[in-house]
Amino acid sequence: MSDPTPPHRDPLPLRGRTALVTGASRRAGIGHAVARRLAAYGASVYTHHHRTHDDALPWGADPDGSEQLADAVRETAAPGATVAHGPGDLTEPGAPARLVEQAAEALGGDGLDILVANHALSGSDGPLDTVDAEMLDAHWAVNTRSVILLIQAFARLRLSRPEAAPTGRVVMMTSGQDVRGGMPGELCYALAKGALASSVRTLATALAPRITVNAVNPGPVDTGYLQGEEHAAVAALFPGGRWAAPDDAARLVAWLTTDEAGWITGEVVNSENGFGRDM
Repeated sequence: MSDPTPPHRDPLPLRGRTALVTGASRRAGIGHAVARRLAAYGASVYTHHHRTHDDALPWGADPDGSEQLADAVRETAAPGATVAHGPGDLTEPGAPARLVEQAAEALGGDGLDILVANHALSGSDGPLDTVDAEMLDAHWAVNTRSVILLIQAFARLRLSRPEAAPTGRVVMMTSGQDVRGGMPGELCYALAKGALASSVRTLATALAPRITVNAVNPGPVDTGYLQGEEHAAVAALFPGGRWAAPDDAARLVAWLTTDEAGWITGEVVNSENGFGRDM
């Protein structure tokens, strides 16, 4: 039976909706780009940051403070959209639930419509012969456990409001651990992120039809973690000769949160632009 509704694209497809984006503390990062996209599409957005983690990275934390980064999201926000932010160490077992509650309250107290779990711990591990229990536990706590607990808290909040509409959206981030070659040099990261990829279909089934659950593998994204010859070598593995930009990933993530993606759930969407993993 044909749909009698004529095709239409809303210029503000997320107008009136609320979103929590984790790991949005670097201007060059995917989380910041996602937050800007969601706000531009009309959503009110709460961005999460954990500067202690960023300070420990070889490339360091963003030179801008959290309020400046929030202002950069506000620059793109549609009229009427609210932008708020707050810190959180998601390795603490109770932190994910507190973060969901804080985000909902900051955006008006009527719940959340969208959860984008973008935060991650990368590095701090290695190949099989070098890893230990501490490394495994650290990656599990950040990359897997905290994401599942965030989704649990988001679902509890959303399902406690039977009148909530439209369908809730969850988007997780993976890094191609379940496609060709894997990541043997970052075993702990690969295992923890791979667990998310494996959980997508189960979570989608458990939360249907009130919430869709998907994951995005954006391939290598130029967020500043490689420079020089290594950066050029990765770029050469793309048919177009360039890395993905953070906004390339953000466009896909944002689309998955709109009504246009309402028929998509339980999927890991690989968006690698032909990246030559086997080359």
